[in-house]
Amino acid sequence: MTTPALLPLSGRRIPTLSPGAASFPHHRATLRLSEKFILLLILSAFITLCFGAFFFLPDNSKHKRFDLGLEDVLIPHIEAPKGAKHPSGQVVIHGQGGHDEHRHREEEESLRDKIRVDHERALQEAKEKLRKSRDELRAEIQTEKSKVVEDLKKKKEVPKPLPPVPMPKVVGVNDGDPVEPDVKEKRDKIREMMKHAWDSYRQYGWGHNELKPLAKKGHSTNIFGNSQMGATIVDALDSLYMMGLHDEFKDGQEWIEQNLDFSVNAEVSVFEVNIRFIGGLLAAYYLSGQEVFKVKAVQLAEKLLPAFNTPTGIPWAMVNLKSGVGRNWGWASAGSSILAEFGTLHMEFVHLTYLTGNPAYYQKVMHIRKLLAKMDRPNGLYPNYLNPRTGRWGQHHTSVGGLGDSFYEYLLKAWLMSDKTDTEARKTYDDAIEAIERHLIRKSNGGLTFIGEWKNGHLERKMGHLTCFAGGMFALGADGSPDAKAGHYLQLGAEIAHTCHESYDRTVLKLGPEAFKFDSGLEAVAVRQNEKYYILRPEVIETYWYMWRFTHDPKYRQWGWEAAQVNKYCRVSGGFSGVKDVYSSNPTYDDVQQSFFLAETLKYLYLLFSSDDLMPLESWVFNTEAHPLPVLAQTIVEWRGLEQ
Repeated sequence: MTTPALLPLSGRRIPTLSPGAASFPHHRATLRLSEKFILLLILSAFITLCFGAFFFLPDNSKHKRFDLGLEDVLIPHIEAPKGAKHPSGQVVIHGQGGHDEHRHREEEESLRDKIRVDHERALQEAKEKLRKSRDELRAEIQTEKSKVVEDLKKKKEVPKPLPPVPMPKVVGVNDGDPVEPDVKEKRDKIREMMKHAWDSYRQYGWGHNELKPLAKKGHSTNIFGNSQMGATIVDALDSLYMMGLHDEFKDGQEWIEQNLDFSVNAEVSVFEVNIRFIGGLLAAYYLSGQEVFKVKAVQLAEKLLPAFNTPTGIPWAMVNLKSGVGRNWGWASAGSSILAEFGTLHMEFVHLTYLTGNPAYYQKVMHIRKLLAKMDRPNGLYPNYLNPRTGRWGQHHTSVGGLGDSFYEYLLKAWLMSDKTDTEARKTYDDAIEAIERHLIRKSNGGLTFIGEWKNGHLERKMGHLTCFAGGMFALGADGSPDAKAGHYLQLGAEIAHTCHESYDRTVLKLGPEAFKFDSGLEAVAVRQNEKYYILRPEVIETYWYMWRFTHDPKYRQWGWEAAQVNKYCRVSGGFSGVKDVYSSNPTYDDVQQSFFLAETLKYLYLLFSSDDLMPLESWVFNTEAHPLPVLAQTIVEWRGLEQ
């Protein structure tokens, strides 16, 4: 799809001069255009006055007809005595006497006088316009434009109130104090890190999407369309709430109430906006009960719906929030949509249907699932690329890391969020994991279990930091596994957690690289320079937390505290920054405090050092950005009719 040419920021194209005018100096050509413009204004004003007289005359039901000659347009035909003829030769029927005729003549003279006065006033105004400079005229035009814009804003329809729905079961949203004093001390330290990250953003980047902690200014990326939508505020809300930082939460809420506006001309990532903004707003609503978060989530969701206007119903990767125009990333295989992006909408969209009563959200994500179910899958694997126009796979590249990861996560979590009634989602997850284990999961020569990437019939023995979330996913999905394999998948989760810990432990900073290899004698170590960076990612700590919840093995808290050394190596006076080389004792910073650092990394650390009654997994399911959404129990069963 080609992207339409962008207009200038003013919304107007620069006028093109005719060949003849082009030979004149620029200021003269502009002056001629201005004079023509003024003359056109005068002519249009005169015609408007003339027609205005016609339309605003008193309504007289006794006037039987109007002839459309010029005189009749300007002055309505005054009826003659009964039987008299109009100059056109037509007989005018009239039933009134001389008194009425006299009154009509007076009305006619009055109207003529009024038109004459209006005409003279219009000419006088036009003369005054001609005396003004171009700058004065432009200022007047701009003032009029601004007035029109303000009037349009005032006329905007008030959004319809959302239907009342019962709040799902919400338990364990705060407290969670651990019994052990040393664990409580660690948790308090994580809270302090959160406060430092938030306060720094509050001071230096407030309202911007993210923070540059060294430069101490705002930062944004193309996933948010370079607009100031306060991504860090929305992403951090639920972390602030469950950590008991309620003053900070209130500051964020006030900013959202007063400033969060989605009617901006910004092209955003559907996936990122869904998991960070809609997920974050929904979680904040369920935790706090504040209606504003639900309303904002629904407003934004409506802006994303045009992304689904494709021949297959597979959404575009990006959509313009103002125009609704969608497109895919230029680097994606032959204009394809990405599995992890269009496959990571289910949780949020199901909740949107629940809260609004609008079945469209649920139907769109179920349509995606049904389309995928009908497609052939090479070796049972889902390729990462799918063309939204043709419905065909792109290049055969399968990954449980970037491009594929959260698709599998959301299959499992769709089942959990339905209170384990969405058996179709569970079956799809089980089949996918079976194929992944058969084709992608291997053991290294040193005994480390890893998940490789399948590329065109070849297994690449490389694992990304993003893939490390899978240890927690295997543990979360162990209960309910087919063929009594719960123990097997819990063990598999533990092996992945161990491998990812090794990727951290084998660096100088004890922070994990972006990707690491398992060949040529190197294991769990990054080889390329562009894979040695750490950008405050949460996936390894996420797996530690799930493994802790299901096993209570103390090593996961120990490993989590080691990972909390991000406070030592990534903390700067203006917040937290990623580092470019985790194998260097003197690393350089990337100068970005990612919003997911507050939404995920610090939240998972805080949960790791909290008791299990904080956000119990029986009642909450975390989206891929760590935003908790409540289980919807029987609601999914009741919606089966919506799929039709």
